[in-house]
Amino acid sequence: MSHTAVRPRGSVPGDGGSWILPPGRAFSLDALTLRLLGAASPGGPLRWILPLVMAVIGGLLRFIRLGEPGSLVFDETYYVKDAYSMLQSGYEREWPEDANDSFNAGTPDVLLDTPNYVVHPPVGKWMIAFGMLLFGSDNSFGWRFSAALVGTLSVLLLAFVAQRLFGSPLLGAAAGLLLAVDGHHLVESRTSLLDIFLSFWLLASFAALLLDRDDGRRRLARRLARLADRGDGGIPSTSALAYGPFLGLRPWRLAAGVCLGLALGTKWSALPFIAAFGLLTVAWDMSARRIAGVHHWVLGGAVKDGLLAFVAVVPVALLTYLATWTGWFLSEDAYDRAWAEQNPSDSWGWLPDALRSLAEYHRSAYTFHQGLGSDHPYEASAWSWLVMGRPTSFFYEKPSGCGTDACSQAVTVLGNPLIWWSAALSLLVLLFCWIGRRDWRAAAILTGVAAGYLPWFLYPERTTFYFYAVAFEPYLVLSLVYSLGLVLGRPDASRGRRRRGIVLVGIFLAAAVALSAYFLPIWTAEIIPYEQWRMRMWLPSWI
Repeated sequence: MSHTAVRPRGSVPGDGGSWILPPGRAFSLDALTLRLLGAASPGGPLRWILPLVMAVIGGLLRFIRLGEPGSLVFDETYYVKDAYSMLQSGYEREWPEDANDSFNAGTPDVLLDTPNYVVHPPVGKWMIAFGMLLFGSDNSFGWRFSAALVGTLSVLLLAFVAQRLFGSPLLGAAAGLLLAVDGHHLVESRTSLLDIFLSFWLLASFAALLLDRDDGRRRLARRLARLADRGDGGIPSTSALAYGPFLGLRPWRLAAGVCLGLALGTKWSALPFIAAFGLLTVAWDMSARRIAGVHHWVLGGAVKDGLLAFVAVVPVALLTYLATWTGWFLSEDAYDRAWAEQNPSDSWGWLPDALRSLAEYHRSAYTFHQGLGSDHPYEASAWSWLVMGRPTSFFYEKPSGCGTDACSQAVTVLGNPLIWWSAALSLLVLLFCWIGRRDWRAAAILTGVAAGYLPWFLYPERTTFYFYAVAFEPYLVLSLVYSLGLVLGRPDASRGRRRRGIVLVGIFLAAAVALSAYFLPIWTAEIIPYEQWRMRMWLPSWI
């Protein structure tokens, strides 16, 4: 599938679009670049204007009335208070029993001196603390600012990612718009839980790997073209084409490693993404060598790209992850900070005490996660996530002020049904395009969905929630936009075909926006009549 007019693979400008090139021209820089990267995407100001417009829309939805409700909701009771503690001490401390009342009243300075045992790494809490540092810890806007900012940046980033994948500013804008107006992402962007930060860093790593894919292919084209210039008849030597050249350490892949480390430093559920994205980037390199004409492209990609890819992703992510614990390292009385000193070891004594203490902390946290299984009214099996079988209620009250006797004020993690149900169906389209057409974009998008979704099926007894799905929601949106691109048709299709495609895609996007407007009150804590709230509960399991 392609949404841009791409010349036949192997053709170069001025050759009449032929499929076959003389050997002496097949390894020219122009021919290699076109074979590896395709024709350049359309330029122009829309490439920048449309993503920015979508980000503005997303920002307005996320920042307007961000302070409502003015109290801690759902798991904000943990992460917002932890963020405040980290601002004060660099690590998490315990709170008295009535700490929520103090926090909601704008007097958060009731921290106890004892360290608190927490089971999530610190990055998301440091990001929440950034907003509190800017706007104060005594108001809900301050403690939700970072979530809204990151949610808005995610809209912008996804628009650029989709534009790169599909070669179309319009499809990029469609992706940004769908993420901007979807209630699942919107609610989590307006609430200070960790998952929106996890989703952002994972998306940033995916974007960095896309840029690295282009950078690596340009490097391969340049180096093979230089080898061809030195060969007989404009062809690299047989030895040069056996495995292909080294491409060096690539900065965008290093950036991806840092982003993955920050994602891991937010929640450990980033681990499958590190493995999946690492394999994906090496698979892209192997494919590039095959297309370029390298004979042993699998082994060449594994050795000459894979080893450096491992270094750029795994150790860099690990070092970044360790750096996120700086506040804990610098403390003297954080939880388990002195464990190694109190528990000497003959086997592991060679490790620095700080690292051994942190390892014990992680062992304890892993054990906690493994045994995390208790009844919760809003728990949702992973099987139900794509169809939104059991949304999560973050907040619900029955205030006055709606003009009737019964009023409702809710914050419900409920996706836009048209977006989510269509995206779930679109995954079948992508499976066909990956298996049947070997489309690398379909494979990349499915990798993102699989890394965020499938691991949860390994823990059927663990208490899980629908809002965890925000980690892979951007790839669901990309899957949907991929399918919309098929409906839209190629730019070189007939005028009638394109007109029908534009109308159908336009109707879908308009319907999605209209449906989001309908559900907006239960996403943003507006006070509405109870009957209006009840009308939006389409399924019994949504209540």
